[in-house]
Order: sequence, then structure tokens, then C-alpha cells
Amino acid sequence: MQILANEIFYCIFAQLINDNIMRGLRVPSFYRKMLKEKIDLLLADCFDQRPDLFLIDFSISENNEISVTIDGDNGVKVEDCMFISRALEANLDRDEIDFSLQVASCGATSPLTNTRQYSKHYGRTLTIKTLDQKYEGKLTDANDKYINIVWKVREPKPVGKGKITVEKSIDIDLDKIKEAKVKIKF
Repeated sequence: MQILANEIFYCIFAQLINDNIMRGLRVPSFYRKMLKEKIDLLLADCFDQRPDLFLIDFSISENNEISVTIDGDNGVKVEDCMFISRALEANLDRDEIDFSLQVASCGATSPLTNTRQYSKHYGRTLTIKTLDQKYEGKLTDANDKYINIVWKVREPKPVGKGKITVEKSIDIDLDKIKEAKVKIKF
């Protein structure tokens, strides 16, 4: 009887361990999804309170490292990052889930990914890669559909020898831009 009881206990214990292992594989992704939805709502509330700020990127790693990148129509100050960070931390329970939080601005060398980013860079030189070409020029216009850049190029004179400087302009659809970066001049 003693041997039979030990075998039954072992079988039940093994089944519990297997069930916990199987559940353990599913639970983190479920919690991460719930955490992502909660943070999405909290960020939406933050951006409703501060319409001059907008989201560039947001991710949660396997280790619950939350990374939020923001930008603003008038740039981003440290106080803006603190505002977002405090709003998120005040509404997330560390007893419920362990996480780390990083809120940052997008930086000077980051590609422009949001249409609102173009409007604050009027007059600056951009390097733009489209599906088939690469352009470099001064940003003169931007809206929800396209941007306009202007650049100067030396071309042969129509008559005679020598070259003249010609100003060229192009409208580029935002859908066709693979990457756009502000060219930093020193």
C-alpha cells in the first residue's frame, strides 16, 4: 500500500509540475499583452494632456523593460520625459509586475518617422532615401501627404562653355520615403 501511495503522489506531483510549466510559457506573453494595452491607454491620456508631445516608439522586451520614445512640436525637454515617466509609474503596480521604464526623446540622428516631425525641421537640410533614389536638400514644405525639398546643382550652360548654378525642387510622397534624416552641420 505504501508503494502505491508514493507512486500516486509522484504521478500527481509530476502532473502539477508539467501543468505549471505549460502555463508558465503562456502567462508572460498574456501579462505582457495586458501591460501593453494598459500602457497604451496611459500614454494616450498623457498625450491628451500634452498635445504638443507625440509618440515615436514604444516597446516591451521579454524582461519587461518598457521603452518609450517621444518627440514634440517644440522639441522635448527633460521635464517632458519626466512627465510621461511619472504618469506611467504612478499607474503601474510594481507588486503586480516587475518592470523597468525608460522614457527618452528621439535624438538628433534618429530618422524622421512621424509626419509631425517634418514641420519642426523647416529650413534644415535632410537626407532622404526613397524606394529608387537618394536626395539631399533643404526642407521647404511639409504636410500629411508630401514634403518638398530644394537643392542647388551645377549644370552646363545651355549656350557656351561653363556651368551655372540651378535650384531644383521636388515633392516627395511620404509613402515613398524609406528613411529621412536631418543632416547635422558642424
